[in-house]
Amino acid sequence: MKILRFNDNRIGVLIDGGRVADVSEAITLREEKGPQRVMEQVIGEWDATYRSAFETIVARGEGVPLDSVTLLTPVPRPSKVLAAFSNYLDEPDRKPEDVIIEFFYKAPEVVGPEGTSHLLDIGPVYVWQPEAEIAFVIGNAGRNVSEANAYSAIFGYVPFVDISARGMNRRTQFLPKGQDSYGLVGPWITTADEVGDPHTLNVKSWVNGGARQDYSTSMMARKIPTQVSWLSRFTQLNPGDVITTGTFHVGLGPINDGDVFEIEIEKLGKARYNIKADGPRKEPEFRPGHTQIPNATPGFTRVE
Repeated sequence: MKILRFNDNRIGVLIDGGRVADVSEAITLREEKGPQRVMEQVIGEWDATYRSAFETIVARGEGVPLDSVTLLTPVPRPSKVLAAFSNYLDEPDRKPEDVIIEFFYKAPEVVGPEGTSHLLDIGPVYVWQPEAEIAFVIGNAGRNVSEANAYSAIFGYVPFVDISARGMNRRTQFLPKGQDSYGLVGPWITTADEVGDPHTLNVKSWVNGGARQDYSTSMMARKIPTQVSWLSRFTQLNPGDVITTGTFHVGLGPINDGDVFEIEIEKLGKARYNIKADGPRKEPEFRPGHTQIPNATPGFTRVE
């Protein structure tokens, strides 16, 4: 099932590939609880309550055209957004055992489809780059989850764009990757039962219609069960948490003010986003681990 949010924080299900069934009536006290609490409730009580309730409403066959609604980010403000660091076999001699598993936090102020990411020109930003990724959404709370039980913790999957400000000398990922609107999420969450193996999907991206990334999630170094197990050793995973799994760095390129970025993942849908960027256009080619930034100075970037 494809679960989405639209218009004035209503909850919908995508049906027949092009219509939206409004299932908001299944959720009591929806307005009083607020958007994020509602989605956490739907996700956390999916099997016990909401799957059957939504299926009953969908069976009526009622719906409105998808292009007649305004899509919102499917998770309004996740309690946690965690992103994998350098997790793909995008070098000829790179092996899974060579990849050190590591994550960083991204801001929970995420952007939904057709929304705008605002990129501040602070510090020595060399170039802004969007990274197309597959993310998973936690469905069942857990700590110390084994790899064997990892999939039982996952509610579904969603396309995610991890924006990076390259060239900022830092001790953390806060300024380069953790600013507000540096995470783009949508168009909807596809429940895990519809996806099957998440490591067989094609990921594509475009800027202003020009092709950028095109890769398979089969190239992921540390697979999703390993990620769930590793993360849950150090932090409680809760319904609605978003975990994004890293990207294949080949095909990355710059984004600038006025650009439109699109991401599409097989089985998960396609979303587009608008870019508002301060300062002059930044066009240089940059590939993490390869590009030497001119005039870069070591240490911590000072931002006035």
